[in-house]
Amino acid sequence: MAIAQVLALSSSTSSFVRTDRPKVRRAAPSRVAAAAAGATVGEPARRLVAAFDPAIPLASAVTPPSEWYTDPEFLRLELDRVFLRGWQAVGHIGQVKNPNDFFSGRLGNVEFVICRDAHGKLHAFHNVCRHHASLLACGSGQKTCFQCPYHGWTYGLDGALLKATRISGIKNFNKNDFGLLPIKVATWGPFVLARFDNFAQDTVDDVVGDEWLGSASDLLSRNGIDTSLPHICRREYIIECNWKIFAMQVFCDNYLDGGYHVPYAHGALASGLQLQSYETLTYERVSVQRCESAPAEQEDIDRLGTKAIYAFVYPNFMINRYGPWMDTNLAVPLDATRCKVVFDYFLDESLLDDQDFIDQSLKDSEQVQIEDIALCEGVQKGLESPAYGVGRYAPSVEMAMHHFHRLLHTNLCG
Repeated sequence: MAIAQVLALSSSTSSFVRTDRPKVRRAAPSRVAAAAAGATVGEPARRLVAAFDPAIPLASAVTPPSEWYTDPEFLRLELDRVFLRGWQAVGHIGQVKNPNDFFSGRLGNVEFVICRDAHGKLHAFHNVCRHHASLLACGSGQKTCFQCPYHGWTYGLDGALLKATRISGIKNFNKNDFGLLPIKVATWGPFVLARFDNFAQDTVDDVVGDEWLGSASDLLSRNGIDTSLPHICRREYIIECNWKIFAMQVFCDNYLDGGYHVPYAHGALASGLQLQSYETLTYERVSVQRCESAPAEQEDIDRLGTKAIYAFVYPNFMINRYGPWMDTNLAVPLDATRCKVVFDYFLDESLLDDQDFIDQSLKDSEQVQIEDIALCEGVQKGLESPAYGVGRYAPSVEMAMHHFHRLLHTNLCG
């Protein structure tokens, strides 16, 4: 990948070249501030939120109405009050391991870029040129600066405006007001987190863990959720279903059903688990499911290990730790009935040279994903049918799903 270069232009060219790098003042546009503060909620969306009563005990409760999974206005409310508030998982530290590393992403209408500057400091910015709104960075890789592909405005990896081309004659222009707009960024364990409702950059990672995971932070850190596992690969899928279905019904909803669906949807996986050992723990913003594995054949390397832990971090991030593996699932809404799901796989360093084991493990995991995708898309079609309005919870296994819906209701009301 070509590295953009900062070129100092001569005084005869009508460009501004920054050389003194004074402190940058970044004024957030009113649209960004308004989005963070909350958009006007339409009456139909308010009615949909009110249609679910979180105070009803689990054994008597009904699930949210199907419109929670089909209505575009309801998704806009979720983006504003759930995804653009609080810490969100956006990647892993292997993507920004070295100085000048970067990766870009999108959440709702927010385009962002995460980068590490030449001094090793982690930054996050709105991935939008301050000149005429072109996107700056695409994909991932290494850059020494971000140069706009439209008119060549150039920014340092600290967000400072380095060069504004052909602006001779411009009035009332202060270069310090036109740096990239920052996004709050932090790390916890191997994960990169961003917060889109706060423009301050300084933060303390230990505090972030408490804010993001609450009292589950210690449990997860003690169960192998750490930075020592090398990243193996990434898989991405576009699924024809609402994000909550992948994150709940078969990912969020389904992921949180206490293993209810496993013997019916995942026969091969079920044979490797002792489903009677399934237990569910709920914390402030995290649900943890644990399950013991069936004994492996003596000559086999055990992919699942002796005990698996599945952590759902509200609203859309899943961490699965089993045997020598850890994988994460991130469900990102695209529209009311589509989402992108990103899987990242991490493996104990001692097995990096065992390609047969890696290939077979990824094949087994892929089979589970294919089965879940079919379920997710089937559920979406059922939710869009006039035959379905609300459902019921299985009280002995679906307490984490109910916990998720109550958290979502609280945020949507706030």
